[in-house]
Amino acid sequence: MSDSLLQALRGIVGDAHVLRPQDQDLSAYEQDWRRRYHGRSLAVVRPASTAEVAAVMRLAHEQGVPVVTQGGNTGLVGGSVPDASGTQILLSLQRMNRLRGVDPANLTLTAEAGMVLQLVQQAAAQAELLFPLSLAAEGSCTLGGVLATNAGGTQVLRYGNARDLCLGLEVVTADGQIWEGLSGLRKDNTGYDLRHLFVGSEGTLGVITAATMKLYPRPRARMTALAACASLQAAVDLLSLAQQHCASALTGFEVMNELSLQLVARHFPHLTQPLSGHAWTVLLELSDAENEAHARAQFEGMLEQALEQGLIDDAAIAENLTQSHAMWHLRESIPLAQAEEGLNIKHDISLPVSRIPEFVTQCDAALAQAFPGARLVNFGHLGDGNLHYNLQAPEGVSAAEFLGTHEHAVNQLVFDHVQTHGGSFSAEHGIGALKRDELAQRKSPVALQLMRAIKQALDPKGLLNPGRML
Repeated sequence: MSDSLLQALRGIVGDAHVLRPQDQDLSAYEQDWRRRYHGRSLAVVRPASTAEVAAVMRLAHEQGVPVVTQGGNTGLVGGSVPDASGTQILLSLQRMNRLRGVDPANLTLTAEAGMVLQLVQQAAAQAELLFPLSLAAEGSCTLGGVLATNAGGTQVLRYGNARDLCLGLEVVTADGQIWEGLSGLRKDNTGYDLRHLFVGSEGTLGVITAATMKLYPRPRARMTALAACASLQAAVDLLSLAQQHCASALTGFEVMNELSLQLVARHFPHLTQPLSGHAWTVLLELSDAENEAHARAQFEGMLEQALEQGLIDDAAIAENLTQSHAMWHLRESIPLAQAEEGLNIKHDISLPVSRIPEFVTQCDAALAQAFPGARLVNFGHLGDGNLHYNLQAPEGVSAAEFLGTHEHAVNQLVFDHVQTHGGSFSAEHGIGALKRDELAQRKSPVALQLMRAIKQALDPKGLLNPGRML
């Protein structure tokens, strides 16, 4: 790094907030949490305001220095760490973590991009309102990160992805201009909706510095249950029944195969499993605007009908908030249990819900034939068609060796089946570096042409998160 560039960056954000790899260990920034991607930055720069972000971007644009933006560094596709060249500024937004305001009458909240998702939820709760976006990394991921990747989570069924919850953005462009689009309006048809360009763009089109998000009235009652199903088709039929009975009050519908819960039992034996030994377990949640008695009667009536129709073999309803949290903790512990078991080949796929049983049957069989003994850990958000369809090495086989040898072939087999059934190979994790080549292979040429035209228009020098997505 030239002394003049270093001094200019220090002049913008302060000496203490320009961190160089030759001076200290920056692995917390330069390595993803899965330890799959390792890079080396030119420097980690930690601005505290939008004006500072704009000044950094103007300097980078003038000198032709690439910039990788990072929030909580919890991504799964290698999109928020620098490459190994040592030529990229890593722009960490963790200091930009302020709540700018809550408007209860408008049901909106405005916060900076570095605010941790869990703190956004708490700020809404303090106003007796609900911010519904919830995912396993919510204690460390940031608002800007979930918007840049259009994160989903466990309540997409009712509230949608991050995109659906966003009303306005503040963005710094590649050349350091500030777009002030923090509207709290739900209707604003005044030209192209620019926020939709930046949401899900993974830092390749601009730097999201703040956002205005939708809030909702807090539900008066919340009911949670586990239900055992003999087949995935039964789970899909249970979803239809639950939607008929509960309509929009159904806020969660997660599915877990037997092996996924067996891994949780193996690595976290202290976690209670009310149901065990079933091919599939469904986690359902209902959030009701009425009272708890009404919600319980509705919930129990639906589960009784499911038992009568043979859709479920057993069920356990949470009697209190502690039991509800314990049920969700089982679901959220599956990725952690997989990590304890060893490296695995992860898939974040989406399909029409109606096609999921057929896809799983066919793809399971094809994987079993091609990779004998490999173990399928299948879980995810069945309510919105998103599965985490992961492959664990056979018992006794080195997980790292299995991944290194077979990952590409496994991916091609799975993604071919996904494509055949009208699905997507990336549901909520994004593209990053991990799936960039897959996108080039599977996205239509017209779509790729349009995406590249947008990239060229907004970042003509190609300095924003180069090598990711496109």
